[in-house]
Amino acid sequence: MAVFTFEDQTTSPVAPTTLYKALVKDADDIVPKAVDSFKSVEIVEGNGGPGTIKKISFVEDGETKFVLHKIEGIDEANLGYSYSIVGGVALPDTAEKITLDTKLSDGPNGGSVVKLSIKYHSKVDAPPNEEELKTGKAKSDALFKVIEAYLVANA
Repeated sequence: MAVFTFEDQTTSPVAPTTLYKALVKDADDIVPKAVDSFKSVEIVEGNGGPGTIKKISFVEDGETKFVLHKIEGIDEANLGYSYSIVGGVALPDTAEKITLDTKLSDGPNGGSVVKLSIKYHSKVDAPPNEEELKTGKAKSDALFKVIEAYLVANA
């Protein structure tokens, strides 16, 4: 198994504590409200802290699908959050898991800087498929923008 790491950074007009609360603490309630295709978020194992596995159900191409997220770490004091995609349609056949480490900090004009480290844990030593990475990033970026717009509209 090999691990491939990718770094990304973006900014948001939403304050870091507000964005963190929405993405980490209130995500189970906000995401289904902000994104029509998301149907439910349910805990299948754990108590909401590290080690918890959540099943996120959504509709894509007319079919109900799901993703399994495992919470790896929550660092509320430093606005950090880590989770892994461990099952479902977002996990390519070549991946053992995909871990996303997010850190929020103060950004321009009262907004946020969002730093993201993505670790692709491959089942083999080959790097991940470039097209799968692009598709995954596009979906992740779109979801972030929808949640951000929801927060701005409901501020």
